[in-house]
Amino acid sequence: MKASLDHVARTALTATLAVALAACGGGGPSAPPPTGGTPTPTPPVSTCSVANQIAFADDVLNEWYLFPDLLDDTVDPDDFDNVQDFLDARVAPAADALFDRGFTFATSIAEENEAIRSGGTAGIGVRLGYDVANRRVFILEAYENAPGFQAGLDRGSELLAIGTSSSNLQTVSELFAQGGAQAVVNALGPSQSGVTRVIRFRQIDGDVIERSISKTEFELDPISDRNGVRIFEEGGRKIGYLNLRTFIVGTADRQLVEAFQRFSDEGVTEFVFDFRYNGGGLVRIAGVLGDLLRGPNTGEVFSRTLYRDSKSDRNQTRRFMDTVRLQIPGTDNFEDPIAIPRVNPEKVAFITTRATASASELVINSLLPYVDEDNIAIIGEDTSGKPVGQGGFDFEECDLRIRAVTFETVNADGQGRYFEGLAELVPNTCRAFDDISNPLGSREEDSIMTALDFLAGRSCTPFVGQTSITGQSVGGRRVLQPERPNAIQHENPGLF
Repeated sequence: MKASLDHVARTALTATLAVALAACGGGGPSAPPPTGGTPTPTPPVSTCSVANQIAFADDVLNEWYLFPDLLDDTVDPDDFDNVQDFLDARVAPAADALFDRGFTFATSIAEENEAIRSGGTAGIGVRLGYDVANRRVFILEAYENAPGFQAGLDRGSELLAIGTSSSNLQTVSELFAQGGAQAVVNALGPSQSGVTRVIRFRQIDGDVIERSISKTEFELDPISDRNGVRIFEEGGRKIGYLNLRTFIVGTADRQLVEAFQRFSDEGVTEFVFDFRYNGGGLVRIAGVLGDLLRGPNTGEVFSRTLYRDSKSDRNQTRRFMDTVRLQIPGTDNFEDPIAIPRVNPEKVAFITTRATASASELVINSLLPYVDEDNIAIIGEDTSGKPVGQGGFDFEECDLRIRAVTFETVNADGQGRYFEGLAELVPNTCRAFDDISNPLGSREEDSIMTALDFLAGRSCTPFVGQTSITGQSVGGRRVLQPERPNAIQHENPGLF
């Protein structure tokens, strides 16, 4: 069908590239690159054919993709009946080089904007991981304001069976036998309010429960009120613990400032940052966290953002700042700048897994030049390896946003391109398990215990070799991720 588009129609599609609300990924400015010029009137809804959407996506890649030499120019748009398959084919050479492992994708403008403004999404409100060898599915964490937690699902619970009613429950092992992990995803149903599933599960104390759970709208809380912030005391030292679940919610800035005010008031200088399931999100929030950890480095380089050669005039340097403009909840607007607390991080441990990606990795990499090499470590397992970020390009009439890899980030020392994980750059690593038998925030949990050992100067076992980066693993498990994640799941792997 694309062949039937005349030159005028193609030009109109090119001109309607619109900028999304914010850049996501490994690093970059607070907004994606503008397309330049004044857009022509947007095409009518009738232009939302697959061919036109593919043409739009093609224009984005041709003009903005970070690795233009790694686009497959032999791909025929006529061979595809959806945008995502076309994108996957075009960036396949970059994927083979490990530069773009699902980082370029098509998503919903409305869904992503809602997530950024308020964290709003629909679902059960749990993050799921599965044991590949034993075909078992577990709750990795639960959002306290969502229906899953209210029904009794929490970290360590095991899903046993899923159905639309008690009479047609299928066991998890049966689902795996039928179609692997995707069969479990399918059984859970779409992420839409009102979708109801009967779930049989075993709680961590051994009780087996069966509940009918209806998916509802809930807000992603970036920092849990229950276990997101802790101050541990050990040998007269105060250690700040922060579990930041996601960078995708704009109002995470306010929660971070509140947490660091507490750390500053308590005189905390050693930290454990728990990023084990944090798949990234807004670059702006990564910058805010960097500012809070700036120590004496106000005005120094936090990160540099680099575009393809033809867009190098857009390269930017982001410096540590001592003020922040907080997002007004439920809006795209910001308050006037305020001074923010500062801590002096002397020793820092980051809990990571293969689900730790993007903005999470950006923060770690950007701190490396400013913390003594003996005093910084990643704990758990190596990170995902996503030193690149996506600009957002909107075909508004079709609710289509193309998130395309358009930039990479490096730290003040020029370090980046950690496509196989951050262990190659971080001077210290400590192997630890994601111990779902203990709550997040508990000093008895294996990863947290190992992080505290590192901060105390006790020995640990470093990472040995590389684990597979073809899937996002979490301490011997993989997050349960749909073949086609929705807008929220791209930045929050395993969320249902």
